[in-house]
Amino acid sequence: MPATDNPSEPISERALSKLKWRCRRGLLENDLFIARFFERHEASLTCGQAQALETLMDLSDNDLLDLLLARKEPEPGWAGAEVVELLRLMRSDGAKSLSS
Repeated sequence: MPATDNPSEPISERALSKLKWRCRRGLLENDLFIARFFERHEASLTCGQAQALETLMDLSDNDLLDLLLARKEPEPGWAGAEVVELLRLMRSDGAKSLSS
């Protein structure tokens, strides 16, 4: 993911394609949360959000699922404001889909 000085800059098509590939997970539950997120936010995804998603993808599948299901919260040592906000969006999208 190319670094940018402006985290609110829209992500390029090429970077989006690479990010989607990077976001493929071993647990179906994680894939469902991620797919819902992309369905709703792909067109407006920013470089900052993409970097936050990269950070989440560095986690193990089980740790990621625990965060998405709000079983635990991200640790301040590795999760900045962008990660926390992205996680909030992903949780919200997942909850809406579960209740539909």
